[in-house]
Amino acid sequence: MNILHAFFLGILQGATEFLPVSSSGHLVLVPWLLNWESPGLAFDVVVHWGTALAIIVYFWRDWLALIQAAARSLYRRSFADPDARLFWLLVLGTLPAVPVGWKLEDFFEMLFARPVAAASFLLVTAAFLTASEWLGRRVRELDELTWLDALIVGLAQALAIFPGVSRSGATIAAGLARGLRRESAARFSFLLATPIILGAGLLELLDLAQVGELTAQAPALAVGFLSAGVVGFGCIHFLLRYLQRRRLYPFAVYCAVAGVACLLVALARA
Repeated sequence: MNILHAFFLGILQGATEFLPVSSSGHLVLVPWLLNWESPGLAFDVVVHWGTALAIIVYFWRDWLALIQAAARSLYRRSFADPDARLFWLLVLGTLPAVPVGWKLEDFFEMLFARPVAAASFLLVTAAFLTASEWLGRRVRELDELTWLDALIVGLAQALAIFPGVSRSGATIAAGLARGLRRESAARFSFLLATPIILGAGLLELLDLAQVGELTAQAPALAVGFLSAGVVGFGCIHFLLRYLQRRRLYPFAVYCAVAGVACLLVALARA
């Protein structure tokens, strides 16, 4: 992979990991549309870690407070602290994605080789985003979150293993459908993403250990890592501010248009 492709795909990963438009779908469809070679496992791993770094750096104060509160809650055997309660709700919300990703890994890897599947699931993301704006009451804050809310958002996150289903889109949409305000739904979505992105990165790192010599790819990998991290950090900040006053409809329209366009390209190439 050359430096320019690495730079572009790193930006693409950083932006689409956090904006509700599906990073997995874009990383399948864009190289396919441009007739680029597959980035490969090593590149997938480093851009994944770039976005992981972005979310850790952005929310490090939140996570420090949450972990400290959780430790105190275990010592005191009390969940009265809102931070402690939020930590354990995040743990609960993380659980549904673990068996889905682990047990069905081979099936989903097969889907990643099918651009038509990724394009079709972009339409599903568009439907999620639109429905959440129609159905959500948007009156509740994070401190009003219940275990059922966390579980439903976690189940939505598990759906994002399909290429084309946006993880942030599915979880924010689920939060809105449960009555959370937009910014609260987005914050919970991003906090919930942290263990999943780190866990997926660790699994990919184990696979990467079997690849062998990567020295020749080092410049492209470094460019991909940095561009994914910087752009990812900026997109987290942008979306949290955007959702304070604006709706998800533009992202829904984008996903619908991109999905239909890619399906038409696939039909023309058939």
